Amino acid sequence: MAAEPTVLVIILAGGEGKRLHPLTVDRAKPAVPFGGPYRLVDFVLSNFANARYLKIVVLTQYKSHSLDRHISVTWRFSTLLGNYVTPVPAQMRRGPFWFAGSADAIYQNLNLISDETPDIVCVFGADHIYRMDPRQMVEQHLEAGGTGVTVAGIPVSLAEAREFGVMETNGEMIARFHEKSATPPEMSGRPGWCLASMGNYVFDTATLVRAVTEDATDLDSKHDLGGNVIPNLTNEGLARWYDFGTNDVPGTTEIGRGYWRDVGTIDAYYDANMDLVAPEPLFDLYNMSWPVFTAHLPLPPAKLVRGPSWAPGSAVASLLCQGSIISGGHVENSIISPDVYVDDHSVVSDSIVLHGVHVGQNAVVRRAIVDKNAYIGSGVRIGVDPTHDRERFTVSDSGVCVVPKGTRVEV
Repeated sequence: MAAEPTVLVIILAGGEGKRLHPLTVDRAKPAVPFGGPYRLVDFVLSNFANARYLKIVVLTQYKSHSLDRHISVTWRFSTLLGNYVTPVPAQMRRGPFWFAGSADAIYQNLNLISDETPDIVCVFGADHIYRMDPRQMVEQHLEAGGTGVTVAGIPVSLAEAREFGVMETNGEMIARFHEKSATPPEMSGRPGWCLASMGNYVFDTATLVRAVTEDATDLDSKHDLGGNVIPNLTNEGLARWYDFGTNDVPGTTEIGRGYWRDVGTIDAYYDANMDLVAPEPLFDLYNMSWPVFTAHLPLPPAKLVRGPSWAPGSAVASLLCQGSIISGGHVENSIISPDVYVDDHSVVSDSIVLHGVHVGQNAVVRRAIVDKNAYIGSGVRIGVDPTHDRERFTVSDSGVCVVPKGTRVEV
């Protein structure tokens, strides 16, 4: 039996996330809460934890305090066998420079690779919602010879494809790689669809080290994996692709197979959260065969009680997290995060309410994202008058209103 390869995981978590403002005004994108108690970064870390690839570094940069703290407090493996998850900020080991791109982030941290001396390096993004067994992708990479790079791919619509790297393939090989092209090529035999890169890569160590080192000397490069390194390796005939649709995760239902969401915009973030509250959700948080791990605060159970007027607290088609209290209010088709209070005769519908929010009496919150520790005063209407909402808050293209973190909203 061949010896199992040693694998180092590098999670790229340094992006600004400008398109998610105001949720990323003072936090890194991978630290944005999702689905109640989780953070975006928990999904990729859970995939590697379930696959038992347990040597993980998370490269951080912008506004990283909450992300660093979440990882340090939550993601602790036993050190007995040398396992770890550790955040690594921009160390400026090669001069007083921030990361210039994803390839440069790896180049500036080549010491992490040389210290670990892995056979394989998995380089994955930190801000997508999906389940995946990365071990299956590594196995395909090794079966194909174990050299070069393997890129995970998924079909996306032509309209979406302009935001991704798109692959033209020849069998298992990538023939051409187009990064965020205005005219991405469609899949053969599937008009209107393109084969997009998920931003998940499996490299043999030597190829990765050589590729980012050569890229660092290229003055015309943007030092980006998808924009520069992968196209270069494609031109060298060293890039293969992996069909995410073939990935078999234990406990996944047929409706959830192949689920992957890029939550780079407010609307995409909102829609992915709403996927969780359907009777048969596209993404099933209750799959205990491949759980999503996160920190669980020492809070009491969620509570539905009568309010001061003796009106009953109620919730329909919603997720209620620990510490939340619905006191005479009504919640429908919404996600109520930990430590949220919904007061008498208030209505929260089609909304995402993050940690520590207070919704006052007789308030209405519709089709909104209310960020942490906001206070919605008695009688306030959000999501009712779009013109008034736009005077006060960010409103997305599809009409989702975003109340910033810590905001106090009064009538």
